[in-house]
Amino acid sequence: MDACEILREAGFRCHEAGTGYEAVTLLEVHADNVILVFSDVEMPGDMNGFALAHHVAAHWPHIEIVISSGRRKPEAGDMPDKATFLGKPFNTRMVHDHLRETLPNGKKPVPLTQAV
Repeated sequence: MDACEILREAGFRCHEAGTGYEAVTLLEVHADNVILVFSDVEMPGDMNGFALAHHVAAHWPHIEIVISSGRRKPEAGDMPDKATFLGKPFNTRMVHDHLRETLPNGKKPVPLTQAV
């Protein structure tokens, strides 16, 4: 199951981007309606997930950030303070639990607020 499908099950609407630059372009249009950016560290192009996280934190501080990887763990300075990390492999329950723990209550879609 891909991350977007897991996020949909959690109650989010998803926009998918293939590169960091595509994500920035989407955010430039939709940032006012975005609660969360969920990205892998490794992406095609010059902007990896860590760079995307820093860009999002600097330009849209209201957006929550989750970065994921199965190959790389963040080192000091890789992620902005507000970003969280989720290691791979993950499953639906792991992602939902991570979001329940890390997202502020006002940013949790209804399915995440319900008991499991």
